[in-house]
Amino acid sequence: MTSWRLLLTRPADESAALSDVLAGQGVFSSSLPLLDIVPIPVSETMRDVIRELDRFCAVIVVSKPAARIGVEMLDQFGSHAPLVKWFSVGAATAQILEARGLDVSFPEGGDDSEALLELPGLREAVARPGSRVLILRGEGGRELLAERLRELGASVEYLELYRRELPQYPPATLAQRIEAERLNALVVSSGQGFEHLHQLAGDAWPQLARLPLFVPSPRVAELARAAGAITVVDCRGASAAALLTALREHPEPVL
Repeated sequence: MTSWRLLLTRPADESAALSDVLAGQGVFSSSLPLLDIVPIPVSETMRDVIRELDRFCAVIVVSKPAARIGVEMLDQFGSHAPLVKWFSVGAATAQILEARGLDVSFPEGGDDSEALLELPGLREAVARPGSRVLILRGEGGRELLAERLRELGASVEYLELYRRELPQYPPATLAQRIEAERLNALVVSSGQGFEHLHQLAGDAWPQLARLPLFVPSPRVAELARAAGAITVVDCRGASAAALLTALREHPEPVL
């Protein structure tokens, strides 16, 4: 057993899976989902993008919800996208796409935008004149990825498939949970996840900001520090393995 007692904030199903992995490593966790995934109603424009995937040299899928919804749209509209190269930010997202029969490349050394941008296959795809890249994502997020791709000469379009909403909780729920279960660290998996954490904390944020905060990327780390978080740990990925590595490398709290 370790002395870590973590608050997990991912959607309920993802938090449950992560909690199981952590428990196997002797890490206690408590789940308070701060992201509800709400699919965006499918428009004719969205259908057209899926039907015409061959216009793109690469399709990048940045999250598991984007992969799940994207696969559903592929099945519904019958596109097999034979000439498109598929990329994902992490292995878990890639597994969803691979189960659909897609050939997916992803960085094995990290599951963030920076690692993805170093993939030779992606760089080769966007090096061609007139290259066009489609990013499947939720509303907002990962602007760095598009910026870097444009710097490499690619044209980038988004297909936003879902929005992330903050579930409704009574006031002080967050602070009460942390106190009741003696939690000593917070975990967020995205920039919007952090924004929802900050919002839900309300007046208790100055106290909660003293807890170690584990985040998936430099971008989210910057957001957290700008909001006043004192100890921010960049896991360089949102996977369970990335979190466990960061927990091992960061000094455990004294109970």
